[in-house]
Amino acid sequence: MNCKKFWNWKGPEENSPRTLFLNGTIAEDSWFEDDVTPGLFREELYADEGDIAVWINSPGGDVVAGAQIYNMLVEYPGHVTIKVDGIAASAASVIAMAGDIILMSPVSMLMIHNPMTVAIGDHVEMEKAIDMLASFKDSIINAYEKKTGLSRSELSQLMDAETWMDVGKAMELGFCDSVLQTPSDYVYNESKATMLFSRKAVTNSLLTKVKESHAVSAKELVSRLDTIKNQWG
Repeated sequence: MNCKKFWNWKGPEENSPRTLFLNGTIAEDSWFEDDVTPGLFREELYADEGDIAVWINSPGGDVVAGAQIYNMLVEYPGHVTIKVDGIAASAASVIAMAGDIILMSPVSMLMIHNPMTVAIGDHVEMEKAIDMLASFKDSIINAYEKKTGLSRSELSQLMDAETWMDVGKAMELGFCDSVLQTPSDYVYNESKATMLFSRKAVTNSLLTKVKESHAVSAKELVSRLDTIKNQWG
């Protein structure tokens, strides 16, 4: 199978754990109804033992893939350290919650929002799609709630608002445990930490994905939801 991987492994090396890099769109080719790609990820995850470090720089992607990777990392017997060095948005933010400890760079961002889809059909189909998105959201909240301890209502509101967090805000809300160590010549000053973000670039990227995607029926959304529910156990 010609699998378009968005991850790669390094190590282990002397005095350092194995390292997993998650870069770019999560499952640009969807894992839905795909037993090969998730199997390959699991096979590589368990190819060795011991602790692992996971570097994330991703705008997100397929929610099914995000749920599966989250569960694989949670179930992994070794210690998992998540390191966000760029962006962990959408499905990537769910994966980040799988860490035993979560670290963010002083110049990184974490974003959570409501799940989205493209659907076709009459008003009955649209109502089904709305119900499915609500169920998807409940599933995603499970991961955020387990890590942060925030109420489901609080998390729902944060997702409704499409919340962007720098390391300070993420630590305040419980999404992050500590600041990722930076080179010795960089001094992080919490009182002066700022972040400039261009939402236009992300919006344009999303619109491009929507234009390139194929609309799906509510029946397919139900199947995807069943997949996620099975993953959450």
